[in-house]
Amino acid sequence: MNHIFPLLGSLLLLGCAQKPEMLVVNPFQLRDQQGGGAEDPMVLMEKQRHLYGAVSMAERRERLGQYYSIHWNDADGVGQGPVKLVFRYQQGATASKVKEKVHHEPASATSGSVEFSVIGEDYFKNGKVLAWQASLERGGKVVGTRQSYLWQ
Repeated sequence: MNHIFPLLGSLLLLGCAQKPEMLVVNPFQLRDQQGGGAEDPMVLMEKQRHLYGAVSMAERRERLGQYYSIHWNDADGVGQGPVKLVFRYQQGATASKVKEKVHHEPASATSGSVEFSVIGEDYFKNGKVLAWQASLERGGKVVGTRQSYLWQ
């Protein structure tokens, strides 16, 4: 009888396990070159990660802008064609013009992370990203999307 309780506990844990989300987007805006202050430790770490290796103030300024970390998982689609991650966005100074950045992965890939950025001169000249959409395509078909509230 005592050996049944661990078995039941294992079954309950398996029943609660969730399939990971297909597409998750984590935005981060790097606004200034200074660290410290009363910032949250997680924000400070992220800021230091993006500024790592930039020595001069000019190099640090070129890293200011917006970063979008995209985490994807498509284990069910493996072998159904290559993976294409597409990040579309609109900036404040470019009106309704939609810009696009693309990242490719082989057909054997099941998950991964990629970071798209709008930084430096593009950020200062064309403004903040106002709306964005991230798409996961496998074999030419869109299998998952995420978008900001303002995306149309």
